[in-house]
Amino acid sequence: MNIVDFSHSSISLLPPLVALGLAILTRRVLVSLGVGVLLGSLLLTDFSFGATAEYIGSTVKGLFIDDGAINSWNMSIVAFLVLLGMMTALLTLSGGTRAFAEWAQTKIKSKRGAKLLAAFLGVFIFVDDYFNSLAVGSISRPVTDRFYVSRAKLAYILDSTAAPMCVLMPASSWGAYIITLIGGILVSHGITEYSALSAFVQLAPMNFYAVFALLMVFVVAWFQLDIGAMKKHELQASHGHGFDEGGDDSQAKDLNDELEIEESENGRVFDLIMPIVALIFSTFFFMLFTGYQVLAADGIAFNILGAFENTDVGMSLVYGGIVGLLAAIVPVLRQRLPMADVANTLWIGAKSMFGAILILLFAWSIGSVISDMATGKYLSTLVQGNINPMLLPAILFLLAGLMAFSTGTSWGTFGIMLPIAGDLAAATEISLMLPMLGAVLAGSVFGDHCSPISDTTILSSTGARCHHIDHVATQLPYAVAVAFVSTVGFLVLGLTSSMAVAFMAATITFILVCLLLMWLSRRPTELAAK
Repeated sequence: MNIVDFSHSSISLLPPLVALGLAILTRRVLVSLGVGVLLGSLLLTDFSFGATAEYIGSTVKGLFIDDGAINSWNMSIVAFLVLLGMMTALLTLSGGTRAFAEWAQTKIKSKRGAKLLAAFLGVFIFVDDYFNSLAVGSISRPVTDRFYVSRAKLAYILDSTAAPMCVLMPASSWGAYIITLIGGILVSHGITEYSALSAFVQLAPMNFYAVFALLMVFVVAWFQLDIGAMKKHELQASHGHGFDEGGDDSQAKDLNDELEIEESENGRVFDLIMPIVALIFSTFFFMLFTGYQVLAADGIAFNILGAFENTDVGMSLVYGGIVGLLAAIVPVLRQRLPMADVANTLWIGAKSMFGAILILLFAWSIGSVISDMATGKYLSTLVQGNINPMLLPAILFLLAGLMAFSTGTSWGTFGIMLPIAGDLAAATEISLMLPMLGAVLAGSVFGDHCSPISDTTILSSTGARCHHIDHVATQLPYAVAVAFVSTVGFLVLGLTSSMAVAFMAATITFILVCLLLMWLSRRPTELAAK
């Protein structure tokens, strides 16, 4: 099928912008994404209705079948979501969730402590962002609910610890992918003074957005910096409202009420911890094992970084999910709960993920449309021309952010923008190679955080069981604040070429921004007056 080339036209921005705008205005994510898919399909086929139907059919088929075989990546993520939903439901049935929440109340004495628990877990579970958001959400949600932390705040904590930690850690699915890309860039430009891994380690402190997004999470949790829509949700939660997936108008509910599961009164804390630990360690093991299989097939000796570079993240998540589910069944069997209740619980758990799966399928569909529209290629042309090299880190940060926001993918933005950043550095000022690469990494995470069509954003909403658009709206002010801090850092880094000076400038800006947020959070609101 012949499609129209929009790689040099601003029209390529239309489908994502329309989808994003509608999602924010109507709060109906599926309809908005569907309109974006339809509009992009019509543009690509020059408004031929027959060709449009064929294109949409091909796109939808591609979600499930790729090159004549099952689309293993998409289907493994769907399977992991279903497995995690079933596992979470079993943890509720066994009473493990209730027991953990009651135990946590004896150890965690405040709302602040509940938020810090979620934040610390988000930092420590860094092997993969999908896994991070869903697993940490499952562990933290019972505790944050008991202390009336809004689901929107939990979703923010999940989203702002998952991707930032993954992008900073070499032993993660993100780190391995980025190191592979950087290695190709270094080879293509004949750079031998540092290896790909060494470059990645040096890039970590230059990723101002990831570093300060993590710091912002702890500042927000500790000082209760609630502004804009987040303040509304926190006030509603403090009065016992807003604990459903709709997020706006229901009374507080525990997870067992949401899923209509009757919790056992014989549950133990171990009944929740054991399956979660099994899930974490088995996922980590299978990530190493699937990577080892590739290394062994190529005759390469095993090493951790090499294993992560070649790991099959999707299947590792599925295998880990199966182990976690089996571990969650053990307490149920020990208590000899009726098999009819177990079967019903498994169905309820799987069904609870259907909404998130639908949103993901629509997001992947519009991602395919945006890719065919060449939106990323068009955006990348905006940095070409006579630009002062010292401004390039800041410009690349903002452009990568715009691209990730428009396309809903940080990894796709990495793939497009990192080679462009390398070429620009080689053609202008080679000493700015690492700052430019760091700017792309930071901007990609920033745009991904803000985008309603990003799968990471969707899964953070899912992990917190928060309305998706509520999460997008409440997270945006914090993401933009950290982006401002990052922009200052990249401007100073480009002008001075000094990492120490740039980090100091970014830190001072971060402190000033936090003081501003603190002032805004202390202002009275209409809801507070009521």
